[in-house]
Amino acid sequence: MRIYIVGVCGTFMGGLASIAAELGYRVGGCDAAAYPPMSDRLERSGIEFDPDYLPEHAGGWDRFVIGNAVSRGNPLVEEILRRRAPFASGPEWLAREVLHERRVLAVAGTHGKTTTTAMLAWILDCAGFSPGFLVGGVPADFGVSARLGSAKSAHFVIEADEYDTAFFDKRPKFIHYRPDVLVLNNLEFDHADIYDSLDAIRKQFHFLLRTVPGDGVVLYRAGDAALREAIGMGVWTPCESFDVGGDPGAAEWVAATLDDGFRVFHKGREQGECRWSVLGAHNVGNALGAVAAAYHVGVDVETALRALAEFRGVSRRLEVKGEALGAVIYDDFAHHPSAIRATLEAIAPTVEGGNGRLIAVFEPRSNTMKLGCHNRELTQAFDAADRVFCRRPAELAAALDAAIAGIPSLASPPFDADDGDDALLARLSDETRPGDRIVFMSNGSFGGLPARFVQALQSGRHSRPCLREDGLRRGPNPG
Repeated sequence: MRIYIVGVCGTFMGGLASIAAELGYRVGGCDAAAYPPMSDRLERSGIEFDPDYLPEHAGGWDRFVIGNAVSRGNPLVEEILRRRAPFASGPEWLAREVLHERRVLAVAGTHGKTTTTAMLAWILDCAGFSPGFLVGGVPADFGVSARLGSAKSAHFVIEADEYDTAFFDKRPKFIHYRPDVLVLNNLEFDHADIYDSLDAIRKQFHFLLRTVPGDGVVLYRAGDAALREAIGMGVWTPCESFDVGGDPGAAEWVAATLDDGFRVFHKGREQGECRWSVLGAHNVGNALGAVAAAYHVGVDVETALRALAEFRGVSRRLEVKGEALGAVIYDDFAHHPSAIRATLEAIAPTVEGGNGRLIAVFEPRSNTMKLGCHNRELTQAFDAADRVFCRRPAELAAALDAAIAGIPSLASPPFDADDGDDALLARLSDETRPGDRIVFMSNGSFGGLPARFVQALQSGRHSRPCLREDGLRRGPNPG
């Protein structure tokens, strides 16, 4: 079988390509561009790549798998349709070729899907399950975002995204997965280009709940009103809640945070504790959902906690990009006010006392943010930051510009992406001092700025302020 993936460079579609190659298919694909690490991964997997969408790519393939970033009017799509060639969406293909014969563990929610999915896959792997998985990032412990898993493995762990499936299937991706174990982390308004309201998203989560069998389990975050309302619309599967903090009996699963880890309770009884280096209370919640899901497929809590003690994180999820001049630079996917706040609150305790500051560099790139849907929440999302820099994309709504200007810790007027990034890098370099924590936040590549910033600091390519021996600036503090 020869399959061709249209839009192969997305994390999800690239993962599908790798899985198809593992299944023994001849795999090809195209996209507008491929660059590391995706280009390297495609090459390692033996996947033929075309850097464009030319109609002639429609010849010589048995089936096409079309990503949701590709629309009508795309020349290759039009040729596929003209030829009446067989095609499917990515989620449809995965469900038919892989998931139908596996026990599926799915992680859904507005935030934390990628990290929780990676944690769950790691726990099962450490427990000897050798699961297949598809994650919306690259877990450091695996080095790949997707794999088929052992031929003997009955389990597949998947990040269950509520974004639409394809130009010809506007249902959420997750409706195709039919999970046996479903983790629901949270539910907030997002994807304003797809959904009109939180009610519209909640309805889709309700439809997801309808697909979970009666002998499965639904694990949901206690205290999330929107999730409770989705469950209240109807559920035919046993449900268990999980939460961080509070009384050990307040939910079926509870985690109590420690300075360097957390303690787990199940139905009021302590099960053990995990000491780890992962930052943030939000990640304790992610870990608890993963522990509970693993428990329901036969992994005892002690084994799960041992695995999490060794968990090394996921690319672009509070990822340390480097250290230079006594400062630590992070790269994070946060692009929703709640996620921005959680990321900053996770890093804030690591800021060294005295001179160190928490500096946020964000790009309001998501469609929801650009449309101004989070303006009210945005100004409070940066409360934990001492300085905020904004890389402003083109074509922002005027209301969003006003919201950005209203961020109390905004260090300067926003930098326009169209003007180039050298000025932003230079200003950041001049601002940085020992003890600082600088975090870049975007749901895009951020133009490679986090890595470029680390390199600039390490090489001294940008001017540096003169520091006294105690780390303070000579002369007046510019801000």
